[in-house]
Parts: sequence; structure tokens; C-alpha cells
Amino acid sequence: MLHLLSQLPLQAAVIERIGNGDDVVLMDGAVCAALAGHSGNALLRQLLSQSCRVYALQEMLLVHGIDQQRVLAGVESVDYAGLVELTVKNPVIHSWC
Repeated sequence: MLHLLSQLPLQAAVIERIGNGDDVVLMDGAVCAALAGHSGNALLRQLLSQSCRVYALQEMLLVHGIDQQRVLAGVESVDYAGLVELTVKNPVIHSWC
């Protein structure tokens, strides 16, 4: 399943609903949680420990002035073409706003 997270702060109740091995894309303001040292890092580490692949939308990282070198280890950047590939790979998509 593909989960699209758009808002901060990340909610523990939402993170708990994400299954092991799911794909997660941080979009809009949620990409700020990927910044190393952000309070949302603990929830992202939880997802990573569940074998989830966590992505931050590359264009949103740029909008928020977040350099790839400052992104939490394990979080990958993905461009719009990669997002489309994830939607093809995951026929079930859940958007969390």
C-alpha cells in the first residue's frame, strides 16, 4: 500500500495504521519531518524499522529549502516520475491530510 502524508505534525495514530513494508511518501509540509533533528524523526524511524520505504517528494524538499544531505538517514527523495511509479506499483493508495 502507498501512503501519502501531507501535513505536520505527523500523527502517531496515522503512523500506527501503516503496515510493515508499505511505501510512504512525505509531501507538502510533511517533508519537514524528514529534516534530521526534527521532532517527527522518531515516527519516521518507526516506519523504517517496520521495513517501510519512506520517501520525501524532491520538489517539496526544494520548496522548503531542505538539502538532501540534511535528510534523515533512510529517507529517500523521489521526483514526480518516481511518485507515478509508486502509484503503479501500489494499486491501493491512502492519502492522509
